[in-house]
Amino acid sequence: MTNSEFEKLREASPQRAHRVLFDEYVAYVYAIASSKLKACGSREDIEECVSDTFAEVYRCCETVRSGDGELKPLIGTIAKRTAIDFYRRLSIRYGHTVSIDDDTVTQYKADTDIVAESERSELRRIVLSEVEKLGEPDSHIIIQQYFNGLTVKEIAAKLSMTESAVQKRSTRARQKLKKALSISGITG
Repeated sequence: MTNSEFEKLREASPQRAHRVLFDEYVAYVYAIASSKLKACGSREDIEECVSDTFAEVYRCCETVRSGDGELKPLIGTIAKRTAIDFYRRLSIRYGHTVSIDDDTVTQYKADTDIVAESERSELRRIVLSEVEKLGEPDSHIIIQQYFNGLTVKEIAAKLSMTESAVQKRSTRARQKLKKALSISGITG
């Protein structure tokens, strides 16, 4: 979502704009908060951090007019900073400190690349959405062939179709999917 899209939504209905922004980015913010706080915080602490993050995002969007840029980098930065502040508070409260040289910290960092994981998740969502738009039986054929690893022969038997019909539908569906994804800005 871009800043201008958020502004248009906010002008129409601030509550709806906040809800749309929350729904779109809650998983991203939760992943960031979770990665920073899983060593010292409970699930409730992580949820509180997510709430505080969105409160700060809403405050920031109310006061800053930043053109037509994407909101995701801003939200990511606010989420990271809020999670770090939470981590410090929780560490003081529970007397738990972790050295930067500690292996667990490096392990947490190496195990989770939040931005890359979020982008992969978003890409998967878009691809599956486009596959579903193909309609039956094309979407079923693509899902069985590429997501479940079935052969054309196995798919043909399941759908009571000939192998050549499944192969032809698969080829046409891939062409439609490629075109739809390129319109969405996804190439490769």
